[in-house]
Amino acid sequence: MRVGRIPYLNCAPVYGAVDRGIVSLDAELVSGVPSVLNRGIAEGTIDVSVVSAVEYAREAGKYLLLPDLAISCDGPVRSVMLFSTRPAHELGGAQVLVTRSSMTSVALLDLLFEHVWKAAPVFVPGDAEADDLRRDQSPVAARLVIGDAALMLRHREHPVAAAHGREYPYLYDLGAEWKRWTGLPFVFAVWVARREVNARQALQVHGALMESRNWGLANLARIAAEASGVCQLPAAVVHEYLAGLDYGLGLEYLEGLSEFFRRLELAGKVPQGKLVFLPAA
Repeated sequence: MRVGRIPYLNCAPVYGAVDRGIVSLDAELVSGVPSVLNRGIAEGTIDVSVVSAVEYAREAGKYLLLPDLAISCDGPVRSVMLFSTRPAHELGGAQVLVTRSSMTSVALLDLLFEHVWKAAPVFVPGDAEADDLRRDQSPVAARLVIGDAALMLRHREHPVAAAHGREYPYLYDLGAEWKRWTGLPFVFAVWVARREVNARQALQVHGALMESRNWGLANLARIAAEASGVCQLPAAVVHEYLAGLDYGLGLEYLEGLSEFFRRLELAGKVPQGKLVFLPAA
């Protein structure tokens, strides 16, 4: 079995016990940004993986959702941020650099521009997480940045963050914007198995990931302290970030996920589908 993981802080609680040898996972871990994992599981080179929510919506016939496992927020997410030179509602016709790493974040941003901010900018796909982002090199009015890079641009006092602080004074947290718009939580990523994968093996992987996640949530302070040395963010910042995420998929989060899919269906972005879970037996 090949199991995908995103090398971002937000996955640390789910894989924490596996990484430390506390929980055994009888599979090969494959790391990649969301777009890489989406492609891998779609092509069959990965069997079970965390994927963008939009990847499931687009190819639901290929996948089964792993129950009670997701990366979600009920308000601010802190790692999916629009950095802008001017208010979002004034970005009509302007160039907005959007990350190539996450389909879900871009799809959510598109909905927010159309329905909340009532503006139609020009999305320019690119490496929005690069360390050398400068407007004089790439003249865009705003940037959609995700993952650890978004956290660092927001919190760290290094030249890139300082440049964004001066040149991009308007910051929008997409999790908070969705909550303000709909009143619902937002699900950025889910874990899925390909439908042809051996169900017993997929259930074993699911069980190991759930056990590892439970250990991670019980040891967030340890994970945050160890991660802070790698990402060079204060442990308190990392802990606040991880504690603000939800790693289950309860009824309220399923409602938020279904509402997101419904709005994408109305916009013609994904086909009509339904949520189908890996059976327990």
